[in-house]
Amino acid sequence: MVLEVNMVSQQPIYEQLINQIIYGIASKMLSPGEALPSARRLSADLGINYHTVNKAYQSLSDDGYIEMDRRRTAAVSGEIPKGDSFVEELSAQLSLAAAQAKCHGMSEREFSDLAATAFRKFEERNGGAK
Repeated sequence: MVLEVNMVSQQPIYEQLINQIIYGIASKMLSPGEALPSARRLSADLGINYHTVNKAYQSLSDDGYIEMDRRRTAAVSGEIPKGDSFVEELSAQLSLAAAQAKCHGMSEREFSDLAATAFRKFEERNGGAK
């Protein structure tokens, strides 16, 4: 899987990395147990600061997407837990998205349909990845 960063994006680089790795895991482009490049190598390959990659890896590790060992090597987790903290964070993200939709005049039905369509499109693009 090729990771890319957009240097002119408003989104912080570490968030871009986090999102791309999560998409890679969900779409099965990254397999459980698959090693990720070291933070030093990835930072050199992308031309970004080592600490930026390390911050992304630490966040992914904290959330259970990757596992890191004492040598600071990273690999995709074998099983990503659906714990209470994930559900709470997802609920908060959805609440904000619902508030934004409401501000833009969307109905609950339109919002719900949009979310369902996004989920289905992801599944279709990725062969039913779970």
